[in-house]
Amino acid sequence: MAQCILFDFDGTVYDTVEGITRSVQYALAKFGIRAELEELTCFAGPPLVDMFQEKYGVSPERALELTAAFRERYQPIGLYESRPFPGMEELLAALKAAGKKTGIATTKPQALAEELLRRAGLLGYFDVICGSGAGGDSPKWQLVRRAMEALGAAEEETVLVGDTKYDAIGAQRCGVGFIGAGYGYGTEGMRAAGADCIVRSVEELKELLLR
Repeated sequence: MAQCILFDFDGTVYDTVEGITRSVQYALAKFGIRAELEELTCFAGPPLVDMFQEKYGVSPERALELTAAFRERYQPIGLYESRPFPGMEELLAALKAAGKKTGIATTKPQALAEELLRRAGLLGYFDVICGSGAGGDSPKWQLVRRAMEALGAAEEETVLVGDTKYDAIGAQRCGVGFIGAGYGYGTEGMRAAGADCIVRSVEELKELLLR
């Protein structure tokens, strides 16, 4: 039974897809690329620079420009077009009551993740928050490792919960377990990337973590 539970943020703890997809759409439009919101849910979670290159085949330089355009809308508007997934506070409270260590490991800028958690009254449920700095995205495995070090957690007692293949790969590189959040938005490829299991709801995740 895992004693240290690390969570991805976008698509795992928080439903941020509305603000992210609208902000990606805004960025693409600035460069003459039309896209429907339904096409852009894959951007909720993975590093933006990687996704712009993967989905649209743009150069690394153009991907950076698109990311900068994304932030023009996201930080003042899109950030607040979001909400915790239903049942998330109950899950976190149950983990705390069971004596589990909990943390966030997200490529989202740490300050933005902390702001949303604070607004939702969830910040106090986490023992550590590890996110990217102002200089750009950090690799997922580095964030997971940093959270583990802060918590003094060993590999064999740690599990990461996330909703993308990037989360699964990061967990694998750190030698920790991985649970796929199938209720998120980036589930394609998680099992192939090393998910130990995939849950379809926050309630199912709660049952698994407290079993």
